[in-house]
Amino acid sequence: MAGKAVAEKATNLPSADVMDLMMQTQGEGLDFDTSELQIPFIRIIQAMSPQIKKSDPSFIAGAAQGDVFNTVTGQYWSGEDGITVVPCYQETKYLKFKPREQGGGFLGELAKDNPDISRTTRTGAKEVLPDGNELVKSDQHYVIIVDEDGIPNFGIIDMKSSGLKVSKRWKTQMTMFSTKHPQTGELMKPAIFAVQWKLSVVEESNDQGSWFNWTVANNGLIQDKDLFLAAKNFRESIMKGEAKAVAEDVVEGHEQVVEEAPF
Repeated sequence: MAGKAVAEKATNLPSADVMDLMMQTQGEGLDFDTSELQIPFIRIIQAMSPQIKKSDPSFIAGAAQGDVFNTVTGQYWSGEDGITVVPCYQETKYLKFKPREQGGGFLGELAKDNPDISRTTRTGAKEVLPDGNELVKSDQHYVIIVDEDGIPNFGIIDMKSSGLKVSKRWKTQMTMFSTKHPQTGELMKPAIFAVQWKLSVVEESNDQGSWFNWTVANNGLIQDKDLFLAAKNFRESIMKGEAKAVAEDVVEGHEQVVEEAPF
């Protein structure tokens, strides 16, 4: 199923001469401060997600639990059909939260070398820091979503809780993937941004309930040069610090997972 938006896209394109003028002025006036720009998260709609509550401002008409959605545009995709993505960069975040029974709230990010990370204790589904606050590990995958219209879109797929096992398998698959040059036969290990992956959604359960999670499959090498260059440039912009996750979106995603998933 093709990606859908809250408002339908216009189907009529301008005439060729107007498009030529647009090509001559492309990008003009779009030099915004990168700190003001949001990279949307790409997440799964769960049973209690606000995206399927008509009374909620985040409601997305037509979407259902198990579907995948864009946190900024409201575009959504069938979870069963999934989305094709090109991973460009991955980083692991260690996030600190006040327990919900104490009012909840984001308390900041811990450095990867913070000794408290290895001193957590397991309490149910939670990792509790020495000071009593909760530690949430989040693997954030910066990707390009390859939609059916061929236009690349950027996003972050953050995998936490039960999603971490999927992230671990995905990173292992990326590391193990090799191919041969079609002309020389030379064995090569493509860059992370040279390979496409199909991400779809499956239902999982335990003795406390059920939820939806990602499943990942290799979808072959990129065939389009422009897509390859877009992925390469996106990776470079992230590494320069020009593209990053928005803190409030990280927090919102955590609060939603805590409320919904019996991990």
